[in-house]
Amino acid sequence: MLPPEAPLDMPVQRLHGPPPGSIEVQTQPHGLLVKRLLLVGSTAVLALAASTQLRMLLAREGSDAIDVLLLVLFLPLFSWISFGFVNSAIGFFQLISGEHPGFTAVPSPAGALRHRVAVLMPIYNEGVEQTFGRVLAMAESIAAAGGAPWIDFFVLSDSNPDNGQLEEAAWREVAAQAPIAVYYRRRAHNVARKPGNIAEWLRRFGAAYECMLVLDADSLMSGSAIVGMASIMEERPSIGLLQTVPMITGAHTLFQRWMQFASEAYGPIATAGLLWWSGSEANFWGHNAIVRTRAFAQSCGLPELPGKPPFGGPIQSHDMVESALLRRRGWAVHMVMIDGSYEEFPPTVVDYAARDRRWMQGNLQHLRLLDTSGLHWASRLHLLVGACAYLTSPGWLLLLLTSALQACVEQRSAPVGFSSPEVLSLTILLLFGPKLMGLVWMLASPPRRRGFGGATAVLRSVALDIPLAVLMAPVTMVTQTKALLAMARGRPSGWATQVREAHRIPVRAVLSGLREHLALGAAFACLALVNPGVALWFSPITLGLLSAPWLISATSSQGLARRALQWGFFRVPPPQLAEAAPRKPKPDTVSAAGDPQP
Repeated sequence: MLPPEAPLDMPVQRLHGPPPGSIEVQTQPHGLLVKRLLLVGSTAVLALAASTQLRMLLAREGSDAIDVLLLVLFLPLFSWISFGFVNSAIGFFQLISGEHPGFTAVPSPAGALRHRVAVLMPIYNEGVEQTFGRVLAMAESIAAAGGAPWIDFFVLSDSNPDNGQLEEAAWREVAAQAPIAVYYRRRAHNVARKPGNIAEWLRRFGAAYECMLVLDADSLMSGSAIVGMASIMEERPSIGLLQTVPMITGAHTLFQRWMQFASEAYGPIATAGLLWWSGSEANFWGHNAIVRTRAFAQSCGLPELPGKPPFGGPIQSHDMVESALLRRRGWAVHMVMIDGSYEEFPPTVVDYAARDRRWMQGNLQHLRLLDTSGLHWASRLHLLVGACAYLTSPGWLLLLLTSALQACVEQRSAPVGFSSPEVLSLTILLLFGPKLMGLVWMLASPPRRRGFGGATAVLRSVALDIPLAVLMAPVTMVTQTKALLAMARGRPSGWATQVREAHRIPVRAVLSGLREHLALGAAFACLALVNPGVALWFSPITLGLLSAPWLISATSSQGLARRALQWGFFRVPPPQLAEAAPRKPKPDTVSAAGDPQP
């Protein structure tokens, strides 16, 4: 089941005190400092321009404590949406001008490989047939790309014993069919979750492999992409980590189709912007990435944070910290946009929210790591941005409540920010500008336009995406605020098995979990009794909150997803590679064992 052991030391890192020695980065793009100053400076100009307009408006009417609170909330929140807009605008000009080619096939010269590579798939009580179907598909694709002599595949299980028996039976069937070596190991004790799983493999087998390509259980990568990334690591010895940008595959529900379209339509723009300013200080997303094994073992042994979860204990969002620690020792961390890298997406809003709570806990822990000695300032920026993604939700809620209170007390016809044409116009531009840029980018190229189903289908999909996004935004705001308050009371997110199978959610099943959403929506609706003008401005938020149960139920439907596709909504370019569909192992062994559901 396993190869001979090749132990590799992985010491636990000290986060404070003298930083470790560093090697020289040889793959750092030119002009990174100027690019980053332009990003930060443009964000600051937009945020200060809007806040100055708001401050002047409030000053003309006489400021009070509520006005001061509005300004305190407004500046960081407007800076957040400004940052996203500037990043997307940079990416848009990179793509539309041809400065960045977008997603391309990576050259995969198997003849360039000189060192062994391990593909690692950590799993935890996953559906057996689907998981090992992906394993077999990737093993066959790796062999077809010429990587069989150099690449081994490891399935690293943290599953319970019952699921482990099914996994072992499926592994035996796959290992007999696979054209490359496929190994399986199940840990008896799930220590430190996925980081502990990877660390245990490194300490037992890591010295035998120059690089490890890390996957999630729902990851799927083509052999040409895997071999191509391994060849890049051979050619660029100062790169410690190379992260791909996975596209969504296996979309069956309307929610998954919608997210798949948004990822394909707007994701490349944001990603091209991120690559432009990240350079050799990019991020790690924990999967669909190749890592230099010894560099990772030397740099990324994670300590536990003082205190108890949710803010202490094991570092939950370990990937971003690991990329920062790699860069701390001088290893370059790059991100690439290549074809052949895929992942699945949670099938429903409820499943996505469960995953999002885990990410929230991990990202908020990063605030405690900002003072880690020796980190590159760009790595600190990544950690801060990740945490701010979750701090903005309670900020937006406080801003909305404060604006409603002020408008009702002072009998304004609109919230103060909306009464300034300049602030309102700039807000609309920043919120919807990335979608407009995505629309232009999709329509600009005839092959790309055809990939999305043609111009009519593109316009139709964007026209549906925008109102859905508007309705979902307040739902996400309240959901994340609830999760943050629970963590503030000491309730960790937990780490249950992820639900990956499509399933329709009845309206009644989500009502109890949406009490706060519905109560806030009803409160905003009652504004019409006090100030009809303000209630009209708040109507999109009110409608989103009050329609949340039906929105969640409808988007969990597979039938609606099929009809939407038939009507030309949310079409995306077909995968460039046949490997985007998992194989099925011979059914006799797996079906006899069964396919347990989480």
